[in-house]
Amino acid sequence: MLVTLLFATFAICLILGVPVGIALGLAGAVYLIGADIDLSVVAQYSYAGMDSFVLLCIPGFVLAGNLMNGGGITDQIVRFGNSLVGHIRGGLGLANVTGSMIFAGISGTAVAETASIGSVMIPAMRRAGYDAPFAAAVTAAASTVGPIIPPSVPMIIVGTLSGLSVGKMFLAGAIPGLLLGFAMMVTVYILSRRRGYPKGEWAGFSEILRSSRGAFWALLMTAVILYGIVGGLFTPTEASVVAALYAFVVGLFVYKGFTLRHIPGILLESAIGSGALILLVGLANVFGWILTSEQIPQQIAQTMLSITDNKYLILIMVNVLLLIVGTFMETIAALIILFPPLLAVATAVGIDPIHFAIIVVLNLMIGLTTPPVGVCLFVAANIAKVSLGSISRAIIPFLICNIIVLMMVSFIPGISLWLPNLYFK
Repeated sequence: MLVTLLFATFAICLILGVPVGIALGLAGAVYLIGADIDLSVVAQYSYAGMDSFVLLCIPGFVLAGNLMNGGGITDQIVRFGNSLVGHIRGGLGLANVTGSMIFAGISGTAVAETASIGSVMIPAMRRAGYDAPFAAAVTAAASTVGPIIPPSVPMIIVGTLSGLSVGKMFLAGAIPGLLLGFAMMVTVYILSRRRGYPKGEWAGFSEILRSSRGAFWALLMTAVILYGIVGGLFTPTEASVVAALYAFVVGLFVYKGFTLRHIPGILLESAIGSGALILLVGLANVFGWILTSEQIPQQIAQTMLSITDNKYLILIMVNVLLLIVGTFMETIAALIILFPPLLAVATAVGIDPIHFAIIVVLNLMIGLTTPPVGVCLFVAANIAKVSLGSISRAIIPFLICNIIVLMMVSFIPGISLWLPNLYFK
């Protein structure tokens, strides 16, 4: 009865548009009151969920992304992408995806990528003759690459929950992320040829060289973070501090996109964004504790294993579940609640934990662009000033493309595991 009340409260809050973190907290409070448990439990388990050294990297990476974006890096990345593929049919759409693949190493979050790349590319695509829903759909779909190509905030959360190596997950996400990006570029090209979207002029190798110099510092930042973590030079938390310092120096002295007087505003924006994420982690931990006390994770695991112990059927079941959950639940909350029980099921049928972590993150990223409530759809639609219905129709070819890549990653473990196995022997 109380568990039903818990989920009913959570569902009603989501339907009413209450932020996911607040919805989790309210649902937990309703359960605790009904069970006659002291509400101090909310504070205790919220703090316990946030009291993690690894989670300290979230403010660092958020600050690094804001510094690089404020420093003019987005324009440089878009220019570089356009110089490479702008002369092909649908070139601006291809540049949009290319820019997202490069920007992925800076932001680590899909929503930030949608807002940053979208604010530049969506108006440019509309001026060039692309229809607004298509421009918004490309931007939203491409943003899912962000948390797959390292660094990735969701992967750091997974490492916190499970003790899995963040460095191994970062390496495991590299090839799936690139595969996802290239598959979307193929989709953009096919649609552009069918619809007669424009292509730009060949800019020449000199422009590629000039624009690559502008994007060099962004690419170097990704390399520094990845090599530092994988090579054991620093932890993910230390890497976030290095990234923030790097972004500060590059933005201030190389790109000169901001001055010292802009720093307080960037710090405030980063603090608000980081605070919202960490509060979400804390309140999701309360929700997760309630589910654990009711043995819901064990019931999920037992139910799935009672249906089948075939790992391929388990993967299909997990993919369907996560694609549905990802459409209405925020990524971090979904990870905290669902990842531990699903990992237990996966390991029970012989699925590699690192491989499974990539599958889960990829599923939830696709959910961010799945109608009716994919968060990235709302952001892109707002920038493009189009209705949710029109962008939902335009996103369908990209969803099909992304799900095909998801199936490949799910059933061909080598796509995820080749790099970490190669590096870590």
